[in-house]
Amino acid sequence: MIISERIFYIMEQKNMSQLELSRRTGIATSNISDWKKKKTNPKADCLLSICDALDITPEQLLTGKGIDPEYKDTDKDYEVTRSDIKILKQIHSLGDEQYKRLMAYMKALQKLEQMESIVGE
Repeated sequence: MIISERIFYIMEQKNMSQLELSRRTGIATSNISDWKKKKTNPKADCLLSICDALDITPEQLLTGKGIDPEYKDTDKDYEVTRSDIKILKQIHSLGDEQYKRLMAYMKALQKLEQMESIVGE
């Protein structure tokens, strides 16, 4: 679901009309209607007032967490181990330049892995 689809999904769940959303947010009904007709998303500066009007968090609106039946939480089954904590402590002790270098190494490793998987196919 895109953001505008989530907005209309929540509005339907709350039995809220476009006119009511317009009243609560100050956004013109024509703009709200355009989101639905043209499958476009609202401007970023409108998102907080939309969240307030729909009584949801920005995270819910942007990701679908807790409202979108298709939402999949990729961290849901992840368990932090002692080894993970040790690594995080080491990362947090790095200086800025070392941190940047580490991030560059990780990106390079990911690209290398992608290239190896392409060659292996």
